[in-house]
Amino acid sequence: MHSPEEEREAGQAPVHEPRTSFLEEKAFKARMVLVFGTVTDTLAADVARRLLALDAESNMPIDMLVSSPGGHLESGDAIHDMVRFISSPVNMIGTGWVGSAATHLYLSVPKERRFCTPNTRFLIHQPSGGAGGPASDIAIHAQEIIKARERIAKTISDATGQSYDQVALDIERDRWLSAEEAIEYGLVGRIINQKTDIHP
Repeated sequence: MHSPEEEREAGQAPVHEPRTSFLEEKAFKARMVLVFGTVTDTLAADVARRLLALDAESNMPIDMLVSSPGGHLESGDAIHDMVRFISSPVNMIGTGWVGSAATHLYLSVPKERRFCTPNTRFLIHQPSGGAGGPASDIAIHAQEIIKARERIAKTISDATGQSYDQVALDIERDRWLSAEEAIEYGLVGRIINQKTDIHP
């Protein structure tokens, strides 16, 4: 056996690369997209590319597995809008935790297509600030934060059936929900234990 460094020096690919390619191919054939980790512009570009490729392949449903603390709001917006842009229906499956911008992209599909595993936790809250610089720039940033908060509240309200005023109140602070509480709130349509609960 050679170390990865020795294989690279010899011009050979590391042992794990063929396996990664194999898993990518299997995920594509299974029409599954993974959204794991922080939501960034790089992740959004990767997810969008996969969604477009799967949509071009066929109009069969796509399963999107989401486990993310959130991240960049506009990157979450890009995934949210891309899910609605393609023709193929998407099943959202929350697992681990789905928070902040990840909750926003999770809500891009109708309630009957929103699932989660039993131990999933959800987090909804308003966007955070933290801008610096000249006072005029800080004021502009504050205005944009308010617009984003209103947009997030409307998205959650439309997707859950909760009133806008109730959602606006709920996201003033971090609001954590268990899988059962997320169903009661309207974030989730159904808790699932296995894949056959979606695809019998």
